[in-house]
Amino acid sequence: MRFSSNVKPFVLPLIVGIFLLLGYVYFSFFSEKLNRDIPVDEDQKSSRLLYKQPSVLVGRTDVVTVTPWLASIIWEGTFDPVLIDNIYKPMNLTIATTVFAVGKYVSFLRDFLETAEMHFMVGFNVRYYVFTDRPHDVPSVNLTQGRHLSVIQVPGSNRWQEISARRMEIIQTTIESQISREADYIFCLDVDSKFHARWGAESLGRLVAVIHPGYYEQTRANFPYERRPASLAYIPMDEGDYYYGGAMIGGFVEDVYTLTKVCRNRFEVDAGNSIEAAWQEESHLNRYLLYNKPSKVLSPEYLWQDFKAKTKEVKVIRFSGVIKNYAEVRPNV
Repeated sequence: MRFSSNVKPFVLPLIVGIFLLLGYVYFSFFSEKLNRDIPVDEDQKSSRLLYKQPSVLVGRTDVVTVTPWLASIIWEGTFDPVLIDNIYKPMNLTIATTVFAVGKYVSFLRDFLETAEMHFMVGFNVRYYVFTDRPHDVPSVNLTQGRHLSVIQVPGSNRWQEISARRMEIIQTTIESQISREADYIFCLDVDSKFHARWGAESLGRLVAVIHPGYYEQTRANFPYERRPASLAYIPMDEGDYYYGGAMIGGFVEDVYTLTKVCRNRFEVDAGNSIEAAWQEESHLNRYLLYNKPSKVLSPEYLWQDFKAKTKEVKVIRFSGVIKNYAEVRPNV
């Protein structure tokens, strides 16, 4: 900036001083605002947080713990539960948990809820959303403080494939009408399952998927992806990362909403063309996650199968599908 020779010598320092004053006021205002928005617990400032020192040299060497796109793969021994809880619990988060108990599958609901109360997101606010065509058969389960259960009636069906297919639609519309106002994160789980050990905040992420226990040792050529190009769930033989289980979808409510909306739309386009993907919503889920990478991947510890013997890599079984007679619980086989 050039100044006229008529400008008095004291004017330039005055202008500089005004700018410095405005900068101080601006910094002070926004610094104070930031401190108000992120309050500091006075007791926490003087407290000690004791946990084992992390190492960059020592850790799990028998499994892969990070994906090629740098998302964590969560196994036992890859996180410190004390540290994780101390990070997330002060945030006062609410976790939505959806489960479908349609037809005779309502018989699995008690074990699901009772074991969830022992192991799932303990110490967090949890809202269970139970979708069922038998609301009067929903068991009464004692819930700990900060945990609530909502029963939402849905129609039954004569085909389990249809029940499976409608899952995305129902989750999407319930997020729109209710869950988006009531929760920060969401997990969509299968009711014919039980919790056995901790499932905590280590599983939280923007978009979370779980590796299917039946295929984590297989190559992509053996994954049961939808292989017909006519389907919108199609994945070519030379593509694919992992095979993800449809019994668990998780993440931020808004990210899971987008997932369910896209998968629902693709399923409906397929249906209009008389195509049903090989594994219904699980096929569309795998297609979505191939091109929309999850930000966190849960190991098979978080979705085991009771009929399957525990392998040496799986140190802890946290959640598993129970053994059942499909002819007894499904409307069709």
